[in-house]
Amino acid sequence: MPRAVLVPLILSLLPCVQSFYLPGAAPRNYVEGERVDLFVNALTPMRSGTNDKIQSLINYDYYNPKLRFCEPEEEPKKQPESLGSILFGDRIFNSPYDIKMLEDNDTCRTLCVVPDVSGDEAKFINDRIREDYAINWLIDGLPAAEMKYENKTGELFFDMGFNLGDNEGKHQNQPALNNHYEIVLRYHKPTVDTFRIVGVLVWPASIGGTQSITPNCDVRNAQPLILNEDQTQAVRYTYRISWNESDTPWATRWDNYLHVFDPRIHWLSLINSVVVVVLLCVMVSMILFRTVSRDINRYNAIDLSEDVQEDWGWKLVHGEVFRSPKNALLLAVLVGNGTQISAMVAVTLVFALMGFLSPSNRGSLATVMMVCWSCFGSIGGYFSSRVYASLGGSNRRKNAFVTATALPAFIFAIVFLLNFFLLSAGSSGAVPFGTMLLIIVLWFGISAPLSAVGSYFGSKHGAVQNPVRVNPIPRQIPPGPKYLKPWAASLLSGILPFGAAFVELYFVLSSLFASRAYYAFGFLALTAGAVALTTATVTILFTYFLLCAEEYRWHWRSFFIGGGSAFWVMAYGLFYWGSQLRLESLQSVVLYLGYLFLISLLDFLVTGTIGFFASYWAVRKLYTAVRID
Repeated sequence: MPRAVLVPLILSLLPCVQSFYLPGAAPRNYVEGERVDLFVNALTPMRSGTNDKIQSLINYDYYNPKLRFCEPEEEPKKQPESLGSILFGDRIFNSPYDIKMLEDNDTCRTLCVVPDVSGDEAKFINDRIREDYAINWLIDGLPAAEMKYENKTGELFFDMGFNLGDNEGKHQNQPALNNHYEIVLRYHKPTVDTFRIVGVLVWPASIGGTQSITPNCDVRNAQPLILNEDQTQAVRYTYRISWNESDTPWATRWDNYLHVFDPRIHWLSLINSVVVVVLLCVMVSMILFRTVSRDINRYNAIDLSEDVQEDWGWKLVHGEVFRSPKNALLLAVLVGNGTQISAMVAVTLVFALMGFLSPSNRGSLATVMMVCWSCFGSIGGYFSSRVYASLGGSNRRKNAFVTATALPAFIFAIVFLLNFFLLSAGSSGAVPFGTMLLIIVLWFGISAPLSAVGSYFGSKHGAVQNPVRVNPIPRQIPPGPKYLKPWAASLLSGILPFGAAFVELYFVLSSLFASRAYYAFGFLALTAGAVALTTATVTILFTYFLLCAEEYRWHWRSFFIGGGSAFWVMAYGLFYWGSQLRLESLQSVVLYLGYLFLISLLDFLVTGTIGFFASYWAVRKLYTAVRID
């Protein structure tokens, strides 16, 4: 087709091109008088104004019988949720709130009157108020929030969730239940006749006095509602809807929720990480290109000379450096699983950076992680098989089986134990049996078969050929310096990778345990890259020191040196517990320590795998460049 005809044809088709929205992220247009659904979610602990420490990690179902909230005329209907949403503790139901677009503006309405709140139920509610629990609602995919002011930056932001009651000031001894809700719905008009919800704000209040069916929304002159733990009493729940037009378009409605607290901290952390990485790369480059090059030239010069001279330094162990380590099967399994988890993390971060993980899709992050972990079983099986063969292993079937089952079974056992503690606490955060069954299906139905396929191809490719032969008789290892002892080297090497990430680690822990929204995936991806480079360079450095000290058992040590940051992550998690949490129940303590152990274990596998592969590459490069007789 001639170019003069093709160009006008393409231009004529441009008006027909329409944009599209990602699934679950498309706007919903309302018309005046259309029903707006309000969904309720589980109650979660939050930070209060005077007490900045989280006091519990137990979530409670909104329709828990002891909370006595108003229920729909029919039984509450559970809403469909994703796998990640369920794993993160969401339990979403419908509600009896009657909201219609732009109707009943500033009208005080009674939701219901609960006539018989017993003393035991009052004590349960008061205990939750003392622990600073928050109510969580969802309207058009947006969480109900309280508008708050950040002192450092002077910015207004939406803090998701609102207080169940008031236990501050004069209510420290006798908490007041918030039984009235001032609901402000912000809307945007894309066209004259359509409306989109772009903000949900709630100001809770406590209104005591006579709890009759007659609505009372006089917040200023009302006495607080104090629940008596010694007798039965009535509780009236009221609400008032206010409609406010907003200039905020639908595309940016989450900006107020995804507030970055003091972004300068993130930038300083990122600059610190980059500086550490640059210094380490320069240091390792100097060692590899100056010290090692000088050693290689000297060794090759000695080999070419007629004089017989004894080897020294790292060349002295050239016949031992590729000797098979003890427990090669276990090391290969750990490396294979670490590779699988690393691929999962990398792909999940890519999806997050590209904007596919919309906050409107609750639990999408965890769902993508679970799906990627299942689908990347082939990667874990392939690398585990090849590493096992390279380390001199021969029982390939056992390697394939253990790679596919050992670590998932261990993690599943820990999660099952933590789930038991959640059930004993009556928490809605306990993973349902159906979800546990789905995870097992993902494990045995997708991940394990793909791992077996990856192991087959890894065995087919065989071992990586070593550049030097292994001596038949192992040589003795002289005593080395104390800083190269396994535990000392692991702890020392972990300081720099941890130092590159500890600021972001604070925000991640706050997101997991303090109900803080975290959506700074750009900072997180750059920090992860800095940690990976730091881990690789530090491990290469320590491996070179080990070989210079005639310590040729570098395989396991490189894995532990690379994973050394996990010990500091665990230590920082304990510090976070002491500084940011005040857990009083046994279930909350066990949950926190269990989740912290899982986080540290996954970090150990990922960074240990990076350290092992970096050292393996460096050792091969080192001994390939030397003339060996």
